[in-house]
Amino acid sequence: MAFLGNSTVNRINAHYGIHAFALGAGGIFLLVFLLKMGLSVPATLLALAAIVAGRFVLRPIVLPLGKRFGLKPLLIFGTLVHALQYLVLAEVDGIGPALFLFVTVSSLGDVFYWTCYHAYFSSMGDAEHRGHQVGAREALAAVVGIIAPLFGAFALEILGPRPAFAIVALIQASSVLPLLAAPNIAVKPSAEGVMRSARLSMALFLFDGWFAGCYYLIWQIALFISLGESFSAYGGAMALSALVGAGAGLMLGRQIDAGRGQSAVLIAWIVAVGVVVMRASSLDWPELAVAANALGALVACLLTPAQMTPIYNMAKVSPCPLRFHIASEGGWDVGCFSAAIMAALLASAGVSLAVPILLAVPAVTVIAVLLRGYYARHAVAIDLPVMPVEAGPLP
Repeated sequence: MAFLGNSTVNRINAHYGIHAFALGAGGIFLLVFLLKMGLSVPATLLALAAIVAGRFVLRPIVLPLGKRFGLKPLLIFGTLVHALQYLVLAEVDGIGPALFLFVTVSSLGDVFYWTCYHAYFSSMGDAEHRGHQVGAREALAAVVGIIAPLFGAFALEILGPRPAFAIVALIQASSVLPLLAAPNIAVKPSAEGVMRSARLSMALFLFDGWFAGCYYLIWQIALFISLGESFSAYGGAMALSALVGAGAGLMLGRQIDAGRGQSAVLIAWIVAVGVVVMRASSLDWPELAVAANALGALVACLLTPAQMTPIYNMAKVSPCPLRFHIASEGGWDVGCFSAAIMAALLASAGVSLAVPILLAVPAVTVIAVLLRGYYARHAVAIDLPVMPVEAGPLP
């Protein structure tokens, strides 16, 4: 498995596996915990919009700090701030100062973590093995995602919010350990032509932000309500979803590295549209909602390698990967913010959450068109056998 020969990428993926456990045990409960603490659906969606708006406003501070310290220290900082957000979340008991602090800390953690993570992964990954490496990451995240939601639900139900989120914060903080021995990456003092090189990525991220808002975040709220606002039922549904999705990412990653990106995108689009329609139709049927949630894991495992492979490769050859991702993720913020505001307005008017969930379809359709155009122009000429790859432990 040549794609496992990059020790730095293996460290990054090991870090991401621990980070994914924290996301599964705590991150997937962020919005539904706000509901449980008495926020209405529109207020919860506005809190989401505020987090994303904060990301957009704070993102420019990443560049001067990146030039001063390099990417790795900022990635570690973002990881630790993400841990802090769980401690703050445990103090939220409605609309008030704790909620405002949570929104601020969450925005700060997101803007440092995700911008620097994507720039770091772009820089250290291998273009010829990119699909495999992204697929390995997503498969690892899917595997830990089987246990993490059950752990998080159990901790919230038995221990209560403060101990549960404190444990999640500790797990999140421990994810910096694989990064400590990884190399730092300097950021160029100046770079010309970044915006031009990032145009396609910005468009992809814009529609991905809209898609993520409708398909993942608004769906989390709808699923939680459908399951009677039970942490246990919600955690179990998320664990089942991860079980279904484990391994699919590696299968598609090999398709991309073998030069079959257009086929991979088409498969991802068909599955995504089918799952979106199923989710929107399931809100009054808890059993169907659980099934729709389980099938949704396939979309992440199929779509993420297909989308992030070209984005990471474009970032690596751009004048500056950090500036590239600052620009790209600004597009994601705009898309997700728009979806959250739209859903909040519809919910305030009494419209079912099925409507904003369905609006994920046009977003993923645009993503598919853009990606198929990219793969038509950039066929990967690598002769690899097309077969499932068994996920093993990272070295």
